[in-house]
Amino acid sequence: MNDRVSHIERRLDRRIPLGCPASIRLQSGETIPAECIEISVGGMTLRAAYVPGQLEVLEVAVASPAGQVSRPPLVTRLEVKRCHSVGQGIYEIGGTTVRVVG
Repeated sequence: MNDRVSHIERRLDRRIPLGCPASIRLQSGETIPAECIEISVGGMTLRAAYVPGQLEVLEVAVASPAGQVSRPPLVTRLEVKRCHSVGQGIYEIGGTTVRVVG
């Protein structure tokens, strides 16, 4: 039941479509290019050529939208909740923000 409640609560967060450049920094120090498809107060959806593990925590940096005021990237720690292929070696990764780093 808790999973259902938390799923409903997550869906109450307003989602904002972005399409902004992003990057995923792995614990090994490797950086994977990504795109932030949408973001909300509680999490985000990314597309990248990377398959994370369930509940893996990723460090994600999201650039400001093009044409907007120049700002440093939003850096968060994202706990992976889902991942599925969207084709051509690209995966959609959805997760919950566990911490805003900067």
